[in-house]
Amino acid sequence: MTDYGEEQRNELEALESIYPDSFTVLSENPPSFTITVTSDAGENDETVQTTLKFTYSEKYPDEAPLYEIFSQENLEDNDVSNILKLLALQAEENLGMVMIFTLVTAVQEKLNEIVDQIKTRREEEKKQKEKEAEEAEKQLFHGTPVTIENFLSWKAKFDAELLEIKKKRMKEEEQAGKNKLSGKQLFETDHNLDTSDIRFLEDAGNNVEVDESLFQEMDDLELEDEEDDPDYNPADPESDLTD
Repeated sequence: MTDYGEEQRNELEALESIYPDSFTVLSENPPSFTITVTSDAGENDETVQTTLKFTYSEKYPDEAPLYEIFSQENLEDNDVSNILKLLALQAEENLGMVMIFTLVTAVQEKLNEIVDQIKTRREEEKKQKEKEAEEAEKQLFHGTPVTIENFLSWKAKFDAELLEIKKKRMKEEEQAGKNKLSGKQLFETDHNLDTSDIRFLEDAGNNVEVDESLFQEMDDLELEDEEDDPDYNPADPESDLTD
């Protein structure tokens, strides 16, 4: 008869020796513990990690242990799902034998694969971005091919924008006309305009300087008074002509 308890105790001792820094006992009855598994460092020193929780069933190793992802770092949901599937497959293949070391080793290899996939995924993302940038540059230089559809669409948009500009300009001109005051409105709003012309004339009159020398020789001019001419007839312009 198999002594399941002894097999389980022996395996626990071995596991604690193999994983001294990552093995933690959670309970003794039923025996439950965790083992933290970390991948090898990737290209940029990135790692992925998971902590596996195992609980022995009563008849382990003839029955599979209970297992779950206790915690994880840098793993995506599909990675966690793939690890759980891997554990189920390995547990079924190793029934009848103590298997925790085998399960942990399989997960370790899986984490290393995930790190490699991260590298590959980054390279693919980089290539995709470079391709998109190249396509964008080509599009910038070659432009969009003109078709009837996109021309009509552009024309409709252009006409709408032009109409909007005209409406805005007409509105501004109309508003400017409303704001322009008539002469009457100017006088009504600024009473200083009533006397502005008078003040201007007064100020100008007070400042006008007359040069009297211009009139000193007026007396020396011989001005003929047409009214003193007895032959002058205002109705006959030629009456003052001499023969």
